Amino acid sequence: MKFGDIIIAVASLLLVAWFIDTLLNFVLIPASASYGGDVAYILCVLISGLVVGYIFAGKLREESRWVSIGKVVVLFAVAMMLFVAVSSAPIGHYNAWADENLTNIYGKTTTSSWSNAQWFWYETALLEMVASLYAVYTLVFGFIGLYLGSMRKPSGKTKE
Repeated sequence: MKFGDIIIAVASLLLVAWFIDTLLNFVLIPASASYGGDVAYILCVLISGLVVGYIFAGKLREESRWVSIGKVVVLFAVAMMLFVAVSSAPIGHYNAWADENLTNIYGKTTTSSWSNAQWFWYETALLEMVASLYAVYTLVFGFIGLYLGSMRKPSGKTKE
């Protein structure tokens, strides 16, 4: 698979994942604010992998399918980590959410004496942890989706 094909596949994954994630967030977050976003993300990565794997099945088979899918999914995970880090920053409630989670982890008596620098670095660490968790989701479920999607049998009418 050529580098240009990998870029097109990742761009397709990002567009399909963004569309599916938006729809699933409207459905799953009201049902469960705690886990709705994570479930929506896992499903969007899996479904987008199935769709893009189906579309790019011929290209993924040009060389070893494992290697091709690995290249695509690693670049997709990096793009999604950047997306998570950049998209969380402008959201007004992110800091309140991070403060609430850190207070639940460390307790109100411990966090009440933290300086602004400590809050900043703990919130940065929390954002890095969330981005890393989503990268793991992307690697695992993106690989599964791309692999299953690329298993389609070519019809007799098409040449691959």
